Amino acid sequence: MDKSKVFLSDPQVLFREGIHFILSGEDDFEVVGETTSNEDALTHIMANPPNIAVLSMHNGKYDGPDITRRIKRSLPSVAVILIMERADNTQLFQAIKSGASACLTKNSDPDYLLDIIRVVSQGSHPAIDSLLQPDIATMALAEFEDNAELGAELDNFLAILGPKETELLENIIAGKTIEQMSVELDINEENIRRTLRFILSKLVTNDQSRTIFETAQRSIPLMMRNVSRTPGAGNDYITREEFNEFKESLMERLKSLIGELT
Repeated sequence: MDKSKVFLSDPQVLFREGIHFILSGEDDFEVVGETTSNEDALTHIMANPPNIAVLSMHNGKYDGPDITRRIKRSLPSVAVILIMERADNTQLFQAIKSGASACLTKNSDPDYLLDIIRVVSQGSHPAIDSLLQPDIATMALAEFEDNAELGAELDNFLAILGPKETELLENIIAGKTIEQMSVELDINEENIRRTLRFILSKLVTNDQSRTIFETAQRSIPLMMRNVSRTPGAGNDYITREEFNEFKESLMERLKSLIGELT
């Protein structure tokens, strides 16, 4: 049986070695590398991709969501599990929308940690269950509402919620359990979880898209300086035609990158 390759990164040696010890007793896992910072982890992961990366939420140059985006952008098959110091819903939401398969705290029971790593290695995304928490569902719904205006300005390339998806989130926010929603909405639990997967997928896609857009915004001043200027004209402006060509080129590039993420 092929072993799942796991890479570990955490500044606390005892915690990291604890995970290593747990996994060393399992026949289906192999720890292929360790480091103390996410920056070093990214270098190792890009050079020798593991199946799973267990990374710290706050560690070095790249925080958990940032390194997750970078990994998933280049290596979508690598599953990321982020470790928080303590439970924090804001951090949890940032983690799941960045593409993390799961997010745990350092005080998680070792058996539970092992179970999560195992189900992630089998292709599951425990992060989906986070959307069943009213606080996380509230953040998710607000995120889609905030994206609506930006998406309209950028040719509607940001994903939006369908009516059923919105209704599901609203019921979760109201405190309904999955069993209650199954009865009241006449949807079986499997379809509810499938809908939550779609919602999570849209959150991740939008998060990557906004990251690309914000990076492009920061790069515009430099790019504008490199745009060719009209012969004979002053060097302090470009023509409207050149600007429109630049804008259309940028939008096409954004759409191309977003298409690669979906």
